[in-house]
Amino acid sequence: MSYTGPDFDPPQPRRSPLRRPLTVAVAALVPGALLGWGVYAAVGGSGDGGGTEPATGAPASSAPVSGGPSSPTATSPTAKSPTGSSPSAGEGKPSPSASKSAPASASGPLEGKVVVIDPGHNPRNFQHTSEINRKVDIGTNRKECDTTGTSTNDGWPEAKFTLDVAHRLRALLEAQGATVRLTQDGDRPYGPCVDERARIGNEARADAAVSIHADGSGAGNRGFHVILPGAVHAGAADTRAIVAPSAELGQRIAGNFVRVTGSAPSNYVGGGTGLVTRTDLGGLNLSTVPKVFIECGNMRDSADAALLTSDSWRQKAAEGMSEGIVSFLRG
Repeated sequence: MSYTGPDFDPPQPRRSPLRRPLTVAVAALVPGALLGWGVYAAVGGSGDGGGTEPATGAPASSAPVSGGPSSPTATSPTAKSPTGSSPSAGEGKPSPSASKSAPASASGPLEGKVVVIDPGHNPRNFQHTSEINRKVDIGTNRKECDTTGTSTNDGWPEAKFTLDVAHRLRALLEAQGATVRLTQDGDRPYGPCVDERARIGNEARADAAVSIHADGSGAGNRGFHVILPGAVHAGAADTRAIVAPSAELGQRIAGNFVRVTGSAPSNYVGGGTGLVTRTDLGGLNLSTVPKVFIECGNMRDSADAALLTSDSWRQKAAEGMSEGIVSFLRG
């Protein structure tokens, strides 16, 4: 999602300590318990120019997994300017994939649990600029319905990345018995808008919701970060009840993402923790269920782009998210 556009305005990067190499510190995993950054329970195998508020946590990281790009096919959405994200009303009605929950494909530890996966942006948003530029209410103010998202320097769009990872994550969670719902599956003209994305999770009474993105920051800015909702109580937004569970969800996803992918936390936001708290994102502000965003890497950095365009790395990214979600839902 780069840090430009509707839901994402540039945070103020913290540069000094992050220019030094991060130290990997992932210790033994204890089921159901957080032991600090990089040490999490493993179950089942394991804005608006307002700056960022990093969550507490000790930095931990590991050398990124190498993997050459898989020669992605270029599509032409506009590159996400340094921030970007969601959609709203006035757009087409939700497609069946976004409005109905598919039954779990198997019994397992997540049987009875509902997970909503929100693939950031839409591959066809760039064909509907007037619609996605329409302002929607995010509780604290009004923002654009959505953005086109960013892309690699070679033109591979974020919207295709997010859908690919969402499909992989869905398969992993359904194999664990969860009922999984996508907010969009590339099957609608554009959007949905940010307010509708939040509403889909709320109406599904999701036990966990995750919005998948990739950033579009400057070259040299590397790593992933998980965005947590801050406390907001204004207009239609009231996140007070979900702040704590969302923080736990985000911490578990971040810890497992480091462990499974080998990718380091962001070196440009989050103070090396891989966690950032924000109060300017409609997809979080309007959520009434535990929800986080994950920026899996920076598409505008060649080293990160090589990972993001790698089939094997995207599978690891989905596995890291899945294991974090399973850990969170099993408690």
